[in-house]
Parts: sequence; C-alpha cells; structure tokens
Amino acid sequence: MTNQPTLRLEPGTDVAWTLAGPGAGKFVLVNEYLGYFADRNYSPRTVRAYGYDLLAFCRWLDTEDADLAAVTVETVLDFMRYCRTTPITGRPANVLSMTGKRLDRYSATTINHRLAALTGMFAFRSMREPELRSPIPSGREARRVSAEERNALLGHLIRPKKRSALRLRQQRVLPRALDRRETTDLVSSLRTWRDRCIAGLMLLSGLRSGEVLTLDVTDIDIGTRWVRVLGKGSKERRVPLDIEVAGLIQTYLLTERPESPCSRLFLVAKGPNRGQPLTAAGLRTIFRYHRIKSGVLAGHPHALRHTFGTAMAEAGVDLAVMQALLGHAHVDTTARYIHLAPTHVKAEFDAARTRLRTHT
Repeated sequence: MTNQPTLRLEPGTDVAWTLAGPGAGKFVLVNEYLGYFADRNYSPRTVRAYGYDLLAFCRWLDTEDADLAAVTVETVLDFMRYCRTTPITGRPANVLSMTGKRLDRYSATTINHRLAALTGMFAFRSMREPELRSPIPSGREARRVSAEERNALLGHLIRPKKRSALRLRQQRVLPRALDRRETTDLVSSLRTWRDRCIAGLMLLSGLRSGEVLTLDVTDIDIGTRWVRVLGKGSKERRVPLDIEVAGLIQTYLLTERPESPCSRLFLVAKGPNRGQPLTAAGLRTIFRYHRIKSGVLAGHPHALRHTFGTAMAEAGVDLAVMQALLGHAHVDTTARYIHLAPTHVKAEFDAARTRLRTHT
C-alpha cells in the first residue's frame, strides 16, 4: 500500500459514508452498498465500520490491478492471506501477547468482519443482478438468528443464515473487567463532573460508550432515577440510575455544562468546539489520558461496562435481568459474565459440594 492511497473513506451527503479519491470510479458497487445500508436505517457507526472494511479490500485490489467484477474465491483467499501476514503500520513487531501471538497482525475477528462485509456486498449485487453469483461460498448455518428476524412476523419459520465457509476460527475471549484497585485509581484520576458522570454511567449502569455519547438531557430523569438509552439497532431501554451518579449529573448540569442549543447531555467544555457534542474520538482521548495518568492501562471505556456486568453476576442478579440492563440481544452474550464472576462461581461450587456431602 502506498503512503498516499488513491482511495479514502469520507462522510457523504446521500449516504452516511462513501469511497472517494481518484480510484473510486472502479468501486461504484461499494458506494451503492453503503447507500443501501443507509436506506435501511443502519446507524452511521455501522455504515462507517463496513465502509472501512471495504476500503481495505478496494485498496488491496488497487495494488493487484484488479476490479470487483473480476473477484473470485481465489481473490478473496489471497486478500485474507494478505490480512493475516502483512504487518500493521505503526505496531511494534517484537511485541507478543500473553499467548505468544504477535500483535502486529490483524486478529481473526477483524479479518472475519472484513469477510462479512464482502459477503454482504456481493449478496447485495446478486440480489440486484441474479445472474451474477457471489464469489464467496456459503458454509454451515449460524448458531442463531438476529433478534429482529426472530421477533418478526413468521419469525418462527426463519432459519439461521449461512456463514461463509472461508471464516477463520476465532478464539473465544472473555471480557476483561477491572478489579477494585484499578477502578478506584482510574475514577479518582477524573477531575471534571462531566468525566465522572460518563464513568459512573458505564460503571454503575452498564452503558456502552456510544450510548453515553448519544444521551440527551431529556433522557435523564433524576427524580425517579431512570435513564432512557438508545442502544444498538436503535433499541430503546430504560436503565436504573445510581443515586450517586444522579447527584453527579445534577451537579454537572448546574455548574459545568456549557450553555448550548445542542440537546446532547455531554458537551465539549473548552476550545473552539465548546458547546458541541462530545465525540467518540474525544472520549477515547479522555480515557487515553487518564489511563496513563492513573497507571491503569486496561482502563478502556468498555472495561467499565464489563466491570458492571461482572459485579452484577457476582451479586447473583438473574441472567434475564442482566440481559435487560446491558441491552444484549442474545442471552449468550450476557452469560459470558457468569464466567467472569469467580466469587459467584466458587460460592455455587461450595454450596453444591456441601449438599453432596450431606447426602452421602
């Protein structure tokens, strides 16, 4: 890949994101597919993620002097091999994970996500032009259908979609939660009421970072201590608000939030963008600074949500309640937190052993 690639992804007008640059004319299908996503009311974050996956493929095709019409199974396999073997720019080549895996390569999850983007794009092409078959072979059925399909009319007749036979085997990694000392050190380093509110909503209400950033002032009911959250897939849920976090939000609204016509709860407090909504990049910058300041290198925003889920599991909260609080579409996702709760698991184990001894 050259230092200045001819292709780039940028916000569009009719669609959320679009390919641009001198080489974009060969990849009209990509922009049509991203526009199809926007027409189906997918979130801008989803369209952006798929856009960058397809951008990587199109840039690689450019280096191979090929176009989308000539893509075959061998082409896709070559691209996946390229993703597995090519070092990531800026990553140190001599750093290994605890399992001995090099960290300057794309993970299986990233490569599978790129494969899913390609599969969807070629399926979209086949939908419009049935004579053009997808070059990506289908494999066995997925384990489950999406919540939207399951809850739709005649949802009981829908079978799980087939996954690509080219998917890489993924390691099932449990989410990483912060321990008590790490949580205290990270939260103690926060100095503004806004940042404390954000951390509190993720740590004590289990909100995702994207959900926090899209909160409006009217979504917070301090009196009854409820938060109205718009989660993934535009699914709305109500989450209880911890009394301490409610107090932090009230203080933030009264003393620190800038005057602004914007309805978003969390705004930029300083600089030329004062009064504008806090962005995902801004939130990452805040946590990056406080991770270094506190020495809690695992203190990413999502780690606070994982810490909340682990605390709920250790407290013995019912799995269905945890699913509702965290906004998971599938209970399988929530069940991962049971494995993260050693105190809860050990208590259940000890209780079972006691019952067995009593009966023998």
